[in-house]
Amino acid sequence: MKAIAVYEDGDEPVLMEKPRPEPSGGEALIRTLRVGVDGTDHEVIAGEHGGTPEGEDHIVLGHEAIGVVEDPNDTPFEVGDLVVPTVRRPPNGANEYFARGEPDMAPSGRYHERGIEGDHGFMSEYFTSPAEYLVPVPRELVELGFLVEPASIAEKAIEHTVASRSAFHWEPESAVVLGNGSLGLLTLAILGDTFDRRYCLGRRDRPDPTIDVIESLGATYINSNETPVSGIPAAYEAVDFVFEATGHAPHAFECIEALAPNGAAALLGVPGDWTFEIDGGKLHRELVLHNKALVGSVNSGYDHFEAAVESLSRLPRGYLDDLVTGVYPVEEFEAAFVDDDTTIKTAVEFGRYEER
Repeated sequence: MKAIAVYEDGDEPVLMEKPRPEPSGGEALIRTLRVGVDGTDHEVIAGEHGGTPEGEDHIVLGHEAIGVVEDPNDTPFEVGDLVVPTVRRPPNGANEYFARGEPDMAPSGRYHERGIEGDHGFMSEYFTSPAEYLVPVPRELVELGFLVEPASIAEKAIEHTVASRSAFHWEPESAVVLGNGSLGLLTLAILGDTFDRRYCLGRRDRPDPTIDVIESLGATYINSNETPVSGIPAAYEAVDFVFEATGHAPHAFECIEALAPNGAAALLGVPGDWTFEIDGGKLHRELVLHNKALVGSVNSGYDHFEAAVESLSRLPRGYLDDLVTGVYPVEEFEAAFVDDDTTIKTAVEFGRYEER
């Protein structure tokens, strides 16, 4: 079967042939339809994140997939069911995090991530997975199911941040998303169910397709070249919720100043080492005297995937079509990894869904 991978000493994805996997007991065989490409894939390719499976010199990429059950293999699924796989797997047998159904809360070393760390991904014509890691999706998401995984990341971060405010009466009205990449734009759309006023901060100048998407959602674009994060309260308003999806390390501290009293921020970006100066005393006072909170979030659990399916099913199809700027056949997979000013979200297509 065809698969897209990166070698341990390589710096670009390659198309290779691999044997079609055989499902073990409790696993289903899935025929892959589409696999999304995101920033993590680029980091894995560049050797900045993740690692190959033990004893192998390459890793099959891809952690945002939708596929169709080819062989249920005595699992609860049926031939033709559409499914999205979750990402984390136990590294050497189950541990307490997986036993509790909370793999997304496991610390480093207690999990593998398919297509990222220690386990091959889904960017191949077929893959296998235990049934408990497969999330059913409806027929209407057959072309966009690869967005379920990134949407699940937003669902978890929002859930955990809201939970940090659950000890008191909190009625948030305004939110700002830092970052106008595909994750930021997905989150901005999902927040439309809860927040009356939404903003999205990015570095791009007009004309730009991401700004068009932001405004089509009824949100306000903030150009960070003109208004820094800490300047949002003066230029717009202090917000109740900040969703940081940039990996720009100063934003983790600047967002404290952007928050209204009792506000909370979710931090998702993963920067490299970065030394810079901050007024730590001022930020500490802001957190304490105004009951603010910072919540870190990574990965997502099965429930978050289910919530993502529901959210995507409610979002306007026109918005989702604008978000996906390219779907390429496997023979043209390189185009899906091109990241330029016209790119928002891309995917590689391995096959088409056929009604049964």
